[in-house]
Amino acid sequence: MKKKAKCIFEGNNENDTDLKTVYTELFITEGDMKDVNHEHEILKIDNAFRNKKTQDKPIKCNDIFTELRKNYEEKIVLTKGVAGIGKTVSVQKFILDWAEGNTNQDIDCVFLLPFREINMIKDKEVNLHEFLLKFYPELKNLENAKLYKECKLAFIVDGLDESRLPLNFKSETVDTVEERASVDVLFTSLVKGKLLPSALVWVTSRPAAATQIPPRCVGLFTEVRGFTDQQKEQYFRKRITDETQASRIISHIKTSRSLYIMCHIPVFCWIAVTVLQDILIENNAENITTTLTEMYIHFLLIQMDIKNQKYDEQEETERTEHLQLNRKMILKLAKLAFEQLKKENIVFYEKDLKECGIDVSKDTEFTGMIAEIFKMEDGLYKTKVFCFVHLSVQEFLAAVHVFICYLNKNMQELQFFFDKPKENITLHELLQKAVDKARWSQRGHLDLFLRFLMGISLESSQKLLQGLITHTEDTTESIRQTTEYIKRDQNKYGISDEALVNLFYCLLELKDNSLYEKIQSYLRSDAHPGRDLSSSMCTVLTYILLMSEKVLDEFNPKRFTSPSNYKRLVPAVRGCIKALFDGCGLDEACCETVSSALQSSNSHLRELDLSNNDLQDSGVKLLSDGLKSSHCRLNILSTVAYQCQKCQKCCLFCLHRLCGCNLTAQSCESLSSALQSSNTHLNVLDLSKNDLQDSGVKLLFEGLNSPNSKLEILRFSTCNLTDQSCGSLSSVLQSPNSVLRQLDLSNNDLQDSGVKLLSEGLKSSNCQLEILRFEFQILD
Repeated sequence: MKKKAKCIFEGNNENDTDLKTVYTELFITEGDMKDVNHEHEILKIDNAFRNKKTQDKPIKCNDIFTELRKNYEEKIVLTKGVAGIGKTVSVQKFILDWAEGNTNQDIDCVFLLPFREINMIKDKEVNLHEFLLKFYPELKNLENAKLYKECKLAFIVDGLDESRLPLNFKSETVDTVEERASVDVLFTSLVKGKLLPSALVWVTSRPAAATQIPPRCVGLFTEVRGFTDQQKEQYFRKRITDETQASRIISHIKTSRSLYIMCHIPVFCWIAVTVLQDILIENNAENITTTLTEMYIHFLLIQMDIKNQKYDEQEETERTEHLQLNRKMILKLAKLAFEQLKKENIVFYEKDLKECGIDVSKDTEFTGMIAEIFKMEDGLYKTKVFCFVHLSVQEFLAAVHVFICYLNKNMQELQFFFDKPKENITLHELLQKAVDKARWSQRGHLDLFLRFLMGISLESSQKLLQGLITHTEDTTESIRQTTEYIKRDQNKYGISDEALVNLFYCLLELKDNSLYEKIQSYLRSDAHPGRDLSSSMCTVLTYILLMSEKVLDEFNPKRFTSPSNYKRLVPAVRGCIKALFDGCGLDEACCETVSSALQSSNSHLRELDLSNNDLQDSGVKLLSDGLKSSHCRLNILSTVAYQCQKCQKCCLFCLHRLCGCNLTAQSCESLSSALQSSNTHLNVLDLSKNDLQDSGVKLLFEGLNSPNSKLEILRFSTCNLTDQSCGSLSSVLQSPNSVLRQLDLSNNDLQDSGVKLLSEGLKSSNCQLEILRFEFQILD
């Protein structure tokens, strides 16, 4: 097992990389199986458009089974993550640390079972022991009864998305290791806990396939998120030994925020290092453009070994032959990439390659640069298994194939994009149909392909690919028509946020920055308050804010759009210091988004106004989860005073924070918990105009009395309070932990007796109160 896990593939079959030298801890969190089958493979920005009820609780890969056994030892661990995000590397790290005796030593045997190899025996009937022998012949020397009855076993089944089993969880099950059945039944029985119920089971999968496992079988659902910003830098510095070069490359990647964000995928980090070391370091280029397409074109050219290579006259023939062989092989791989992308396959077998003219029996087919982009592994029975080093490489080559088919007028290959047979397809027709095809994809498996196809269509990209394509074409007019089509398409009804963002990226690949610059001008200028941006523009505006390294001092959705679109702008709270969402029609779902932002490691939010929204107690409970996060820096759950319509001046009695949000005493319990957290930074809280009553103040007492509370300003105006609340608040003022300096009890049913109770607190040596308001009270 140590031998299986000690090396990882990084683009070279002959010299795999030692796991320990480059391993960087990945960000793995507890996830939620809800709606996982609807997730796009499109890269997301820190989950900005994903509402998460669970906190981002990090889990180390070595603690996977420890977390499972806290509650659900009889169930399995299911881990999801997009292609190349680090699922398999996490599995290898777990195995290596166990094999070396460092962690999980209560487990006697760990079995790694990749689905790409399980596919080789899917049609056979075997018992569990016979099944394992096919992967681990060493087991034949062990005593079966002791192995399966006395030993603690862990099964790691990697790559559920690569499975070609039917996975019928409603079928029969087997209960003993001696009972024969199909491989499908063995696997489902293991997952359901019928076969070896004491065994630990860990299954990994891409999001699209994760729901093949019934939720009732899953005790712990985790998600590999890839690298955080800090982990990206750690990886680059481990991968590049020269500190000066590492710093230069990190600095350059950060100049393109979209590329920097893509680096949360470890394999993309490797691609970026490969390209930038060649261009920035060896060729000393200072001004390399940083679209995604150009990055991958340079990666391909480096592997083809045709850039800046010097051959003397004697080597010219050899060089020409070398390039021709590489060109032919790349074209075959590009066809394979497209054919398998259409089927949503990321793992291929010999018959798939033969259909594209690739002969796996010839060693020359898989030498040199091919080993850098295309993996060949030995499966069971000496069967070969193939895949590209990363899904994005497959998507890029698929786009290359489609564009070459267009240049060569191979119309048959292009019919995939058209509902009816079409002859003499023009480039702008092809690109527009590709936009439509990608937009209606349920899981976005054509999104990145579409971006690459757009980028390759540019003349500048064609010139870079001259070693691969035979001629170029003037595409200026087609590109103009396509950009106009995309801009119109963005305004169509019913388009998803993911699709909108991808269309925005398509414009950037086409080097059309007009939409980006337009949004930036809106963010910079206050000259046009109340402008009414469309829904799609609001989504793009939010995305640009999240993509930018610049943090806004203040964000007010009313500056940009109409009330119907305010909710679309809620994720923008992550990219500003002060957010003004008073009276914006927000609800509980919006509180999930805000809470997620407060828990984010890159949240800058210090002041937040959620006044006059229908948040209700359930929404405040979600907010309190965010307030308790170690990443939360929110100081004020409020904003500046409202202006009175009559006097147009800021009036103290009009101050609102969580005012009028339909809160009850239950919200006070949630907020009290947040105030007791050692992470809280909240020092201003306004709960005015909510029906909290005396019970609410009583529930808030423990939070106000906590040594962790930093609350200095508290407002209870119009909260249906009586003298009973004065007694509770008097106790708070007498507490040595209280730091309250302002207290507003205006417009409540308070009597002289209530004021008398408060005066006891005011006389305390611990009292720090400076301002006390009783406006609109009829007191003696």
